[in-house]
Amino acid sequence: MNQSNWYEVFIMTAAVLFCVILLLSIVIWSIRRHRDPKLHIESDSSIDVLVPSIAGLTLSTAVAGNSVEVLENGAFFEVLLQRIRSAEKSVHFETFLWKEGILGQRMADALTERARAGKQVRVLLDATGSRRIGKEATRQMEEAGCRVVFFHETRLRNLGVLNDRDHRKLVVIDGREAFVGGHCIVDSWLGDAQDNEHFADISLRLQGPIVHSVQSAFSENWAGETGELFVGDDVFPALAPAGDVVIHAAYAKPEGSAPAVKILHHTAICLARKRIWIQNPYFIPEPDAIDAFGEAVARGVDVRVMMPSTSGSDNPMVQHAGHRNFEKLLRCGVRLFEYPHTLLHQKVMTVDGVWTAIGSSNFDDRSFETNDEITLGILDSATAQRLDAVFEKYAPLCREIELEKWRKRGAWHKLKDNAFYLLNEIL
Repeated sequence: MNQSNWYEVFIMTAAVLFCVILLLSIVIWSIRRHRDPKLHIESDSSIDVLVPSIAGLTLSTAVAGNSVEVLENGAFFEVLLQRIRSAEKSVHFETFLWKEGILGQRMADALTERARAGKQVRVLLDATGSRRIGKEATRQMEEAGCRVVFFHETRLRNLGVLNDRDHRKLVVIDGREAFVGGHCIVDSWLGDAQDNEHFADISLRLQGPIVHSVQSAFSENWAGETGELFVGDDVFPALAPAGDVVIHAAYAKPEGSAPAVKILHHTAICLARKRIWIQNPYFIPEPDAIDAFGEAVARGVDVRVMMPSTSGSDNPMVQHAGHRNFEKLLRCGVRLFEYPHTLLHQKVMTVDGVWTAIGSSNFDDRSFETNDEITLGILDSATAQRLDAVFEKYAPLCREIELEKWRKRGAWHKLKDNAFYLLNEIL
């Protein structure tokens, strides 16, 4: 074969490879597109009367008869550790981030003690987020009888799902009480957000029938990783009413449709009539969410978002990515507040002072489309007011972003905003 023929073969091969790559890219884009429909809803009813609808849209059921206890900052762990040590039958623990340290050792000790006492202890950790847990803590728990499992480890068989992470933070004790929120097992979550080395966060202690839903969320990924299906009164006991709060849990991520946590947040924004107050560490709303916020403001809704600034964040790239759409949000009438002193890690949205979304979900594409998350929808004015009070506690120490000043920010700042926004789906 002469040189001319070799050249023709090379060109044809390159063209075929290009077409294959293009076709695969279109297929992947198509799959992504079908999972990311543009959501819209029309309703004249207020959110408090539509909770059954919201629960149904998010593949859940609203259940009454629950109690809610709000736990802030490092005080959360005092309650959680005490309740773990009091477990009589089972402890199910799931988290994204666990790093070796004082808190990690305290948690490992509490779980170890329960396992040695003959209780069922199952620990599900994200393999990426908890890669720095330390071999000693893992060995200690396993030798005591804890079953420790890592979600989506770096293995060839997991190649297609390595970007899918387990971002949930939940604990279920004896199948009778549950903890859900944003706290991670890292020393930075100790203390009371008093400086930039100690973070702010919120989690809830739950009792009542909603605990079954949280247990179901744990079971989903546990069964996926281990194949084990756990049953019986040790894990799913009959649950009597423990209060008067209505709650539903959004965590399903069906193929071919938008994940439940995204539907939950978007629907709540569209139903708001008075106010939407958001506290979230990573706020990068998609265009349809920005439009929904603008429509809410046009209806007379007071929309405010509180987040850490680049100086307060543990990941300034995310804040810069969020900055890219600040101008559009401000033009829509959304009020934006940045807290410069430490990481505000709580993931909370209250609507009209009566309804709350709270859990592990960040307000970004990774949480809404890719990660496994859990967010609770809570119809209870006392809980909403308690969480609004947290917003009001930090607000005086924030800097509110003003549109005219924001437009004049430096070119280097704008360049970083736009550059990091290109990575918003993987940050």
